[in-house]
Amino acid sequence: MQNKITDIPLHDIKPILEIKEYSFYYFLGFSFLVLCMACAAIYLIYKYIKNKNRYNIRKEHLKLLNSTNLDDAKKAAYEITFYGATFKDDTPEHMKMYDDMVLKLQEYKYKKEVEPLDKEALKYIELYRGMCNV
Repeated sequence: MQNKITDIPLHDIKPILEIKEYSFYYFLGFSFLVLCMACAAIYLIYKYIKNKNRYNIRKEHLKLLNSTNLDDAKKAAYEITFYGATFKDDTPEHMKMYDDMVLKLQEYKYKKEVEPLDKEALKYIELYRGMCNV
């Protein structure tokens, strides 16, 4: 007997279909998203470190204002006027208190020899120091 190969049509099996593959596009999108998040994290860390190490003049002037030696009246009057000016524009109360304090300290600035700070000037200085904050 001869083997005859006959072409039998198969009705219940469908032909092979082409399946569209999107996994490469998903990978690219996911990689782009991860890259954006990494860049954002690096930027935020950079800003944090930059702000952490930034020189804060208000903080420095408050420290110098509080550490001013009041025994030398002339030097103290100049320092308090200079360092206190940093905080005078905070509120209208600061401005008024600063102006009153400068008027009190005016008599200690421009003389060669000055006497020690009087109690009222010391009171103004302490009150102004208490009002200042960073």
